[in-house]
Amino acid sequence: MNTQTRYLGLTLKSPIIAGSCGLTADIDNLIQAEQSGAGAVILKSIFEEQIIHDIKRHTKIIASTDHYGDSYDYIAQHVAEDSVDQFFSLINQAKQKLSIPVIGSINCYSFENWLNYAKRFQDAGCDAMELNMAILPYETSLSYDDVDRLFSNIINTLKKSISIPISIKVSNYFTDMAKFMQQLSWIGIDGITIFNKSLNIDIDTDALALKPAPSLSTEGELYTTLRWTAILSKKLRCDLSASTGVHTADDVVKLLLAGATTVQTVSALYKNGMAYLQALNNGLQNWMQRKDYTSIDQFRGQLAIKANEEASMFLRTQFMKYYAEIE
Repeated sequence: MNTQTRYLGLTLKSPIIAGSCGLTADIDNLIQAEQSGAGAVILKSIFEEQIIHDIKRHTKIIASTDHYGDSYDYIAQHVAEDSVDQFFSLINQAKQKLSIPVIGSINCYSFENWLNYAKRFQDAGCDAMELNMAILPYETSLSYDDVDRLFSNIINTLKKSISIPISIKVSNYFTDMAKFMQQLSWIGIDGITIFNKSLNIDIDTDALALKPAPSLSTEGELYTTLRWTAILSKKLRCDLSASTGVHTADDVVKLLLAGATTVQTVSALYKNGMAYLQALNNGLQNWMQRKDYTSIDQFRGQLAIKANEEASMFLRTQFMKYYAEIE
């Protein structure tokens, strides 16, 4: 049974990827992921805010940084370097001990650090980069053109500066999702991942305060990912990786049928451990065997919406079929 696939120009032994999370910040977990059949691993994101937090925590500076002049800049740079070095140490270990692709992940908000960290991940030996572009359109001053320009500028600059493949991980907070994702694929990126998991919030009604909501995905969140995978997969000029809501081997099969190049899982690994990747791979292979498929390419995209087909009409037809059956 051949589950080999190509993603971001890399050869993967399985389309199932251990997605970026706290689990992928540990070398023992990465080794177990490979042993359990992961096609690739995506390292825990380096967050620019975390580095700034480390600087403030180590220097204990609250007043304006201008007051401290060059001494602050020196201390801040030293702390930042120490914080970032931990990530690159993990990359070095991973490249020494793993044979599967190691993909770096960065999440920044300042333009210069997108470029800085991407270069350093490449120099450290990452096989590809996933840009976790978690931009929520909550500012009323932020227009479509602003978002479009931000994405385009970052991607075009990185393409000129690094040679390893680039994928972007996006949210589903776009009113023109299909058009925007297609336009991004036209500017030469190697892949798009849908979707990143936004931090949900809850309210403590006793303390009258905001609090984090559960962060792991639920089985029901698969359907949004599945819908957009089916809509986008035939319309993009790049690979499409599906993420969020992936908990079972059946989920993996569904997303591949919808046209996903690869499938990323995180919450299922938190719940079941890295060894659960083996169960996902076994389930995929068993399904392929029952259906007499010998390779992923034989069925990938079989249920995707065709490139020249109107998604709205396709989904409306499915909607009408469903209600015709239950009336």
